[in-house]
Amino acid sequence: MSSRRKAIPTDSLLQLRQRLDRLPPKSPERAAQITAMALLYCISVTTVYRTLRAFQKPHIAHRRDHGKPRILPPSELEYYCELIAALKLRTTNKAGRHLSTTRAIQLLEEHGVETTQGLVKLPKGLLRRPTVNRYLSLFRLDHSRLLREPPAARFQAECSNDCWQFDMSPSDLKYIECPEWIDPARGQPTLMLFSVVDDRSGVNYQEYRCVYGEDAESALRFLFNAMAPKSHPEMSLQGDRKCCTSIMARWRKAMSSRM
Repeated sequence: MSSRRKAIPTDSLLQLRQRLDRLPPKSPERAAQITAMALLYCISVTTVYRTLRAFQKPHIAHRRDHGKPRILPPSELEYYCELIAALKLRTTNKAGRHLSTTRAIQLLEEHGVETTQGLVKLPKGLLRRPTVNRYLSLFRLDHSRLLREPPAARFQAECSNDCWQFDMSPSDLKYIECPEWIDPARGQPTLMLFSVVDDRSGVNYQEYRCVYGEDAESALRFLFNAMAPKSHPEMSLQGDRKCCTSIMARWRKAMSSRM
């Protein structure tokens, strides 16, 4: 036996539907007609009933302008919705309560709202609360969306070397040998982890440094080491002499301004 599901031909279903329509609703002949059709095509009675329900089932029909406002042009309706959303947002208190849609419509109708283009008043009876609430949601101007925090976005540089992210953070490392240049009179320096990452390629360079706070001199010294050519060819960030020259010039300028 074939595993393919047997289907009743369309003309047979149409004839069965016509015969059933001529019979009374509670006539026993209806069940007999259904059973005969099931035996003819070797299917169950349930399958015949299910096929009849799906046969020529009316589909949902929409108007040609479905989803488009008929009371106002879309641009004007969106402008009024923006004003109502602004009124709700402006009147929101710390408890999260704000002006209702009905009251916002009344304010626009009775008093209007002063904008950069002048006073804007809504004709009375033009907008109703269900209409405004529906289009506030469609235009994404409802209160929950307006208060939602925007998603965090990276810089997303298009090419490598377009954007570098530089960071200095206190290190979790507890001990490191103190360099010779540390001045005891200035106190104990802070061990910090310096890092720079290319936003596009992800190439990074890191160094541990003992510094007296986050100053420009320490940052430029680190950037000079990061962008300088390396003796180890396996290091991903090799740097460039021209870039080092530019960083050194900035360091001299920063040092001269401190003197």
